[in-house]
Amino acid sequence: MKERQENQYVKRTQKDYSYAFKLAVVEEVERGQIGIGAAQKKYGIQGDATIRNWIRKYGTVDWDNKSHQIMAKSPEQKLLELEQKVRLLEKQKTELEKKASMADKKAIFFDMMIDIAEEEFKIPIRKKYSPEQSNDLKSNKKKA
Repeated sequence: MKERQENQYVKRTQKDYSYAFKLAVVEEVERGQIGIGAAQKKYGIQGDATIRNWIRKYGTVDWDNKSHQIMAKSPEQKLLELEQKVRLLEKQKTELEKKASMADKKAIFFDMMIDIAEEEFKIPIRKKYSPEQSNDLKSNKKKA
């Protein structure tokens, strides 16, 4: 029996698509970020008409009246969109907190390395300006 490859096409059924997934695909297509065919390939959606049907059902264009007026979203759609945004923001917040923590640790680590180097090599690495020296530097820069 042949082993499955990671990038092999996986046949999906209609039951595989959650409501939130359908809304996300429709929103991505309606915003013009991706075309229907590209979305079909990107997400492994089988039928040609599947995404078009989702756009008619869940999209913001009123297809029944053939008008391009934006239809009001149902409370369920609004709630799902807000829940997705909250999840995304929580994920971004967590990532930023990790980055900030790592930056703080790096700053502490570099300060410790400079302290060790100053003690071991007996040379001042950090510049220590007295208030008079810093004023002299500013006046020298202005004259130049």
